[in-house]
Amino acid sequence: MARSLTTTALALTMGLAAAALLPAPSQAQVLQAAVDASPAGLDPHIITAFSSFQVVNGSIYEGLTGIDKDLRVVPALAQSWTLSGDGKSYVFKLVSGATFHDGKPLEAADVVASLNRVLSKDIASPLASRLAAMEKASAVDAGTVEVTLKEPSAPFLTALASIAIVPRAFETNKDGLQRQPVGTGPFKFKEWQPNGFIELEKHAGYWNKGQPKLDGVKFNIIPESATRQVGLSSGQYALLPNIDAATALQLKGRPNVKIADTLELAYTLVGMNTSKPPFDNPKVREALNYALNRQEIVQAALFGAGVPGGPLSPALKEWALDVKEFPCFTPSAAKAQELLKAAGITAPVAVTLLVLPRQDIRDIAQVVQAQLNKAGFKAELKIPELGQFVQDWRNSNFDAFVSTNAGSIDPDDYFYRTFRTAGSTNVFKYSNPEIDGLLDAARIETDRAKRKASYNRVQSLLTCDGPAAFMTYGQLFTAMRTNVSGFDIVANRSLFSLATTTQAR
Repeated sequence: MARSLTTTALALTMGLAAAALLPAPSQAQVLQAAVDASPAGLDPHIITAFSSFQVVNGSIYEGLTGIDKDLRVVPALAQSWTLSGDGKSYVFKLVSGATFHDGKPLEAADVVASLNRVLSKDIASPLASRLAAMEKASAVDAGTVEVTLKEPSAPFLTALASIAIVPRAFETNKDGLQRQPVGTGPFKFKEWQPNGFIELEKHAGYWNKGQPKLDGVKFNIIPESATRQVGLSSGQYALLPNIDAATALQLKGRPNVKIADTLELAYTLVGMNTSKPPFDNPKVREALNYALNRQEIVQAALFGAGVPGGPLSPALKEWALDVKEFPCFTPSAAKAQELLKAAGITAPVAVTLLVLPRQDIRDIAQVVQAQLNKAGFKAELKIPELGQFVQDWRNSNFDAFVSTNAGSIDPDDYFYRTFRTAGSTNVFKYSNPEIDGLLDAARIETDRAKRKASYNRVQSLLTCDGPAAFMTYGQLFTAMRTNVSGFDIVANRSLFSLATTTQAR
């Protein structure tokens, strides 16, 4: 019996040794990311929430053009384009071999349908203003698209980077892409467990050969910042994208964790509904501006990781005016109370602030509330869940709101859809004929110096009695494990570099 046991043990040992010499079975390289909120839908032509944008932009969907990490317009699904001499006709040549995630080839008809979908009144896309210059789009052949403009449009190529190309079958379908996205990007949709996770898998037929490097990305929805931090530190998660300063500060210096940062293009604001009291009165809007101490907001809510900013991000050095140009950026509670008195309004002025349910915005809103209450206002905070916030925001169902608005590399994208009369995201119900004229002129002006003069004037008009009290531009952070490579943080919060990201085992 002893001999038999010894022989069996030897055989087992030899078997284990042989197994050790065999190559280990390959494991799917799925990057585990943790985010703070569940998306409010995944339709790229309808979404407005950052939690949705970061999942779909550049990973599931692509546009004809793209924005690279240095904030330059680059080719994407259009490999090249030509512009007519009168500046009113673009001809785009599509990349070869691009397919949608359902296996169907990308064709010019899909591009035409996508552009028309964004402009459709039935779809009611918040991106519609970005294509306001478009007269029509047509398919020259399967690989060529011609876009005719009503007039020359300086920001048109930039705008196209935000217009995802979707299958033509969805041109009139308002609901089909909200939970089952179908794009051409490096990753395709796999599964969504509400308030649990969204998982993407590698698009094996991706046209840009050699990408993506990963087999998939799983966005774990973890509302608690402390839980995300513990998960990253332990290696449970490999990436915390687009986090706030408080979270980054907690993670700085932890073993096997690295932090990337950049000044973001998005701005925080108090938006005011100009269609009803008290913010139908420009003096009340000006008073609110004077009530804000923006540097205090940066220090108290952003932990010093940001700057006070006006209508354009200081990252846009060519375009943004210095905040010293704006009188209301010098805080004065006394001036605010004086303006309220001049408006004929008895203090305290009761206002309800609708707050985006994101931790850094909540922190900002609390500081804003305290500042307003010292300057003749009586502010109350209302913090709904994300879907309700988006619905109330889009329907202008607020006195005022505290939130963040996305930015771009061109001033037109900040201003036209947001502050022009009837702009697709002009939820403030604001109208200023002078601003309308300046924005219309700047869109067709090709001389950059003249465009800058127009946008300088727009910035001056919007600040200090416009519909938005511009507050801060924060430093944007992404935390990741040190074994993650190839990921670039981008000022517009896009995660397109997931296509080039790798994670060492």
